[in-house]
Amino acid sequence: MNHSTALGWIDYDISGSFDWDSAQVRRLARHLGYHLVWPDGRSLLRVVDQARNAAADLVILPAPDHLSPLELNAVMDVADVETVVPRLSFARWTFVKVAP
Repeated sequence: MNHSTALGWIDYDISGSFDWDSAQVRRLARHLGYHLVWPDGRSLLRVVDQARNAAADLVILPAPDHLSPLELNAVMDVADVETVVPRLSFARWTFVKVAP
């Protein structure tokens, strides 16, 4: 079993039902074997900064539209991203060092 940390992220402006979305995020985290943490609701930090501060290996979203394309790109610098519906996986960016 994986004991890595996942950050649950729900955009309140997008969510039709916060309780349903949070239950689905919790279920996916449990299914994948991650310890789920939630961001501080009062924080003004970007999602990428909250994922970094939580040392999250994964960010779980109810759906892809809970992050803008630019936010998704930034998060993928520090963590993988999984969505519940549709079930999608986005692997974090890898950096290859090219020898001179």
